[in-house]
Amino acid sequence: MSEKATSIEVPVMSDVFAKGKKPEYLFWVGCAGAFDNRYKKVARAFAGLLNLLQADYAVLGTEETCNGDPARRAGNEMLFQMQALQVMETLNMYEVKKIICICPHCFNIFKNEYPVLGGKYEVIHYTQYIAEQLKGGRLQPDKSKLQGKKVTFHDPCYLGRGNGEYDAPRYIIDALGMERVEMPRSKSFSLCCGAGGAQMFKEAEKGDKEVFMERTEEALGMKADIIASSCPFCMTMLTDGLKYKEEEKTVNKDIAELLADACM
Repeated sequence: MSEKATSIEVPVMSDVFAKGKKPEYLFWVGCAGAFDNRYKKVARAFAGLLNLLQADYAVLGTEETCNGDPARRAGNEMLFQMQALQVMETLNMYEVKKIICICPHCFNIFKNEYPVLGGKYEVIHYTQYIAEQLKGGRLQPDKSKLQGKKVTFHDPCYLGRGNGEYDAPRYIIDALGMERVEMPRSKSFSLCCGAGGAQMFKEAEKGDKEVFMERTEEALGMKADIIASSCPFCMTMLTDGLKYKEEEKTVNKDIAELLADACM
């Protein structure tokens, strides 16, 4: 993605709403997209794609708070419900109907767990949204930028096994003209990166090998130039794995970054 593309304007819901407009989509940035320096680049890349598509969207900005997924995964149900009700109050105030998430954990909790509390929205993972734009011809990636690159895709648990979405990420990779190779454990048999279930926020338990190292080694065995991912937890674990292996030839890139590189 060019330097120009990293400097983008992102509409904020409160500003847009004050003008009497109701954006079609809320882009839910998530904690990682807002605070993690590495995943900020992914949030920026996806926002750039939304702008390129002239999508009718906005973000909550400083009004966005954690949706409670880590709290529930860690077993703190009371904190989860407190956070969820606070988020729902904000979403309902802005009459949000559609939410696009770049994090599968956010995607999963909005889609499957908020409805029990009364929060019913149309929830879309960004790979699903992008795949539809590509199918409709609204995005025209320059295949020459990534053609010849070998890539293997790591399925996020909360997108794949959790919600049955395996095709959208692969459709995007194939649309970029890259050579895609599947790891032995992929799709419904994919190995977790090791960060799910709030494991991201605790020290490792005793064992012979860390899960993220097992997965990183499997990915490196594919001799790919790029390990593609579409989840901030997965990106953190795979990037750490590459650092531990002192791997310099293979890089971990999010699918949004790959597409932004080819489109902007």
